[in-house]
Formats: sequence, structure tokens, C-alpha cells
Amino acid sequence: MTVSLHYTEAGEGLPVVLLHAFPLSSAMWADQRAGLSGRYRVITPDQRGFGGTPIGGDPASLAKPSLTTAADDLVRFLDSLGLDQVVVGGISMGGYVAMALLRRHPERVRALVLANTKATADPEPAAANRERIAAAVLAAHSSDLLMDEVFPKLLGGTSTGSRPEVVARVRDQVREAPPAAVAWAQRAMAARPDSLDTLHGATVPALVIAGEEDTLMPVTEAEAMVAALPKGRLVRLPGVGHLSAVEDPAAFNAVVTGFLDELA
Repeated sequence: MTVSLHYTEAGEGLPVVLLHAFPLSSAMWADQRAGLSGRYRVITPDQRGFGGTPIGGDPASLAKPSLTTAADDLVRFLDSLGLDQVVVGGISMGGYVAMALLRRHPERVRALVLANTKATADPEPAAANRERIAAAVLAAHSSDLLMDEVFPKLLGGTSTGSRPEVVARVRDQVREAPPAAVAWAQRAMAARPDSLDTLHGATVPALVIAGEEDTLMPVTEAEAMVAALPKGRLVRLPGVGHLSAVEDPAAFNAVVTGFLDELA
């Protein structure tokens, strides 16, 4: 069973599709819809199972979660909007889906924005930990486990210490993550292939953003992506962790706007 992605959009012009991080929803992009829509058409879908998008009932896709499925969801979504080619941006899991789209449907990608993500596959211990979390949330029928094991790693020290509104906003979104979506996404991310070869073959401009306080995706991962991308550039944002767009939206939006202005 295919799913129709729930989405929110704002603005007109060059279409920019932003893919949210795990385990959040498109609500994380509120500041980008507000800050970028004066120049661009900003489209923010909920990925399978999160926000307003259903998990879907296809036994094959549920039994074998894959980011290829997420990429195909996105292509059907673009088709439904009549969009042949878009700028695709993603944070964390959203970046994984953006790279899966580039690998599977490169003709749909006008340019890339990869923030707080990495192109390498999970090492075995990390993949095993994802499976442990997936099994635990399904067994408990609750995503409460994420509050102890995922939430503390999402924000940098600066945000944790001086941005209480950001902490509250992210905490609320993590609490809302449905267990079925959490398990599906964890297993899909664990199964993802290395994408460095895909980036090596990319012919489109690419902006890579790293948070200097990101302990989940260190700057070295961003540097590896830029080294692979023929047209890649790296921007390091100080004072932010894994959710740069949420933690310092003004800085994030300024960097993305400069990149998009060059494209336009």
C-alpha cells in the first residue's frame, strides 16, 4: 500500500523540499517555512508514519523497512504536486532519504542541502542498537524510551543550557512519535547502504551543514561528504547540535538562502 504524504508549504518560486529528522515531523521546519518562503516555495512533508502521514499497510514495506521506500514515497509526492525537479534538503534521517532519492531518482534532484547527517552506513553495533530500540518501542506500545536514549543527544550544549523554548519544542515532538513509525524508521536507517559512491557521482550543487556541537554526526562526517561531492561546500554552525535548523534558525536560514540565491 502506498501512502500519501501529509505536508505543509509556504511561498512561491524555486521549490525546496525539506525532510525532517528522526523522530520528529515536518513541524520542525516552522521557522524555515516562515523564513525562506519570502523567496522560495518551501514544502515540508511528513515522512511515513510521522506527523499526519500514515505508516501504510503494505505487508512487504512493513516487513522490510527501507529508505528506498521513503524515496519512492517522495517521488510519488512530487508527481502529485506536478514537480519534476526540486531542491531537496534534509536533516539527519531526512538527509538519508535525500541521498536515497539521489541514488534512485537523480533526475528529480536540482540541488542538495544535507544537514547534520552522514553518507556512511551504520556499523554493526549501531545497527544492532537501532533494532533493539525498534523492538522495545513495539513491545511497550510506547515511544517513551526515546526520551532517555534519543532526546538527550539531539541538542547541543548551548541549546540545552540557554534555549529553553527549543528544548521544550523538541521534547514535545519526540513524545509524539508513534511507536510503529519509530520502529519502521529505525530499521530502515539500519539497513541503509553507504552513500559515498552516490555522492561521488552527483552532478548537482550541494550544501553540507554541520553543527559544531553535534555529537551524533561529528564534523568529520560532513567533511567526508564534501570530499565526495564534486560540487559540495561545507558550512559549520557554532552553538548548535544535531538539530541546527531548530536550534539556530536564523543562522541556518541565512546559509540556505545564500545557497538558494546562487541557484536561482
